[in-house]
Order: sequence, then C-alpha cells, then structure tokens
Amino acid sequence: MRWWRARDPMIRDAAGAVLLAVAAFVPGIAELGLEIGELHLRADDRISLVLLLIQALALTLRRSRPALCLAIIAAAFAAHQLAGYPPTVAGLALLVALYSAGAHQEHPRRAVAATAAVAYVVLAVALHLRGSAERVIDFATFAALLAACWAAGHGVRARQRDEQRRRLESIGAAVTAERARIARELHDVVTHHVTAMVVQSDTAGLLIGPQPDRAGESVAAVGRAGREALAELRVLLGVLDNGVDREEPAESRLADLVDRMRRAGQPVDFAEEGGPGPDGGLGLAVHRVVQEGLTNAVKHARGRPTRVLVRHDGDGTLIEVVTAGSPHGPPGGPIRPGRGLTGLQERIKIFGGTFDAAAGPDGDVTVRAWLPRGGRT
Repeated sequence: MRWWRARDPMIRDAAGAVLLAVAAFVPGIAELGLEIGELHLRADDRISLVLLLIQALALTLRRSRPALCLAIIAAAFAAHQLAGYPPTVAGLALLVALYSAGAHQEHPRRAVAATAAVAYVVLAVALHLRGSAERVIDFATFAALLAACWAAGHGVRARQRDEQRRRLESIGAAVTAERARIARELHDVVTHHVTAMVVQSDTAGLLIGPQPDRAGESVAAVGRAGREALAELRVLLGVLDNGVDREEPAESRLADLVDRMRRAGQPVDFAEEGGPGPDGGLGLAVHRVVQEGLTNAVKHARGRPTRVLVRHDGDGTLIEVVTAGSPHGPPGGPIRPGRGLTGLQERIKIFGGTFDAAAGPDGDVTVRAWLPRGGRT
C-alpha cells in the first residue's frame, strides 16, 4: 500500500478508471449501474460502448482537472440516459466525479456547483419530454444523492484544510518557541561574558598607570572571558547544526561562575547547601538563574555586595541572589523585567517552578527562583 500511495495520483486514478471500464463488461456487475429516467428505448450498441468508456476513463482527470472530469462524465451520462440505453456500472463514475469536484476543485467552486445544478434540471426536463415515467419526487431523490456526493467531497476538503491549518499553526508555534529558546541561550551566554569583559577592560584602563600588574590581570581576565564565550557559542551552534543537546554545565561550575565575578571586582558571598543538585535541564536552569543575577549585579550595582544562596532538598532547589542596593537604587516593588529576566521566568515555568525579582525598600535587589525536584529534565 505504501508503494501504491507513492505513485503519481493521475496514475492511480487511471488505474481505477480502467478497472471501472473492465467491470462494465463483467456479467453480474455490468448492469449494477446508475440510472435516471428508465426509458429503456434501445439495446447497447457502438454508441453506448463509446459513452460507457468515456464515463469510466474520464475519471483519470478527477484530481488534476475535477471540473473538466465532471463536465465530460455528466455529458456522457446524460447522453446515455436520454438515448435510453440499459444501465451500466460505468454510470457510477458520475458519483465519483461529483465527490472529486467537491474535494479537489479550487476555483470557481460555486460556479461549478451552480452549472451542475442547472444541467441536472435540464436533464430532468428532457427525460420527462422523452417519455420518462419518473415523478418529481424521483428526480428530487436522485438530485439529493448527487448533492450528497458533492457534500461528502466538500466535507473532506474542509477537514483537510483544517488539519493543514492546525499543522501550520503547530509548526509556527514550535518555530517561535525554538527562536525564543535560542534567544535566551544567546542572551545568557553573550551578556554574561561580555559584561565581565567590559568590567575588566574598564578596570584595566584605571589601573594601567598606577598599578600595571593588576591592569595586566584584568586584561588577562578579558581574554579568558572572551575564550569562554567563544567556547559556549561553539557548543550552542553545534546544537543548532546537529540537533543534539549540549552538555549542561555541571553543578560545580557555579563556583567557577562566582569566581569569575569576584575577579571582575564584584564582592560575592556564595553558599550552596544540601545536595546533590539536579543535572540536565534543571541543572542548566539553576546555573542560568545564578548567572543572570550576578550579571545584573555587575551591570547595575557594580562593586556592591552580592549574596548567592543555592539550597537543595528533597522537594527541589531554591536559588536566591541578593545584591545590596545603592543610595540611588530602585524603590521597593517588582522590577520591570528585561530580556534576561523574562527568559528566566519562561525557563523556570517550563519546569513548573516559581520566579520572582523585586527590589526591597532599602534598594536591595533580590532574584529568587524555586525549581521542583520532579521537574522535566
């Protein structure tokens, strides 16, 4: 079946058309056809054979040219009925053509439907004038059958379009989510390291005259931060190229992160309690919360004491980064989040945790997050 479905649709339609044409010559099947009018004026002859083949073989066009397919089959069917030939199974092609027009016709759908309705009325009148004994109710019942075939095709078309729309919306949502994830990763990697480089380069500029040795240490720190940023960017780009999750930062890297901030001149008091801490995605989330808190401390409260607490227990992990405010710090209340804090909030939400960033009455800024132990990793 998989091999057959992989074939060109016109080839499959042509095979079905040939099978219907062959069935029209099989005893016991040939006469099981569609009939309206019941004139029975003549026996089959060469003309009826041609009309039979036209009805069956025209189904080859049912998907590629549905309106043309319907027009050809309807004309041959009408001629067959008006001539009074015996019914043939090839007449069922009219039902298939109507279904196909409802399912595959693009434009103008209403014009095709209106034309088909008018053509049927003309056929009914012509059959009555030819002496058909069919009543109005008979013609109406036959018309309902034809309309049901069109409606079935239209319903399938509508359902396929809805499924396609939902699929496109799902793809769009996935792309948007992936873009947001990449933006968060780039922000976390680039902002942290570049901030450290800026601080160290500024410090070097101040010390290059009076304390050249310390200035040299600051320049070396800039180089280390740049190399670390490049290394993390290479790993991130590898994820985008290969689609393989990168190795998450180990819990022990929190100490390295704090040490870099201390070398950048930010006084940091770091404490980690309990353990072991989470790994995988949860471990990365813990790392990012501490990283963002320290980066913001260096950017907005440079030189002010910062306290970092990471506490692991059976329920989850609590992360708290508190930076002492300056005399001109923000008033008490929630902090207006930027890209970094917004990204953190979204990251924590994925794992079912809570996140909060606010400034106290004394200007101290607190970034607090809690990650449940059972969060998705």
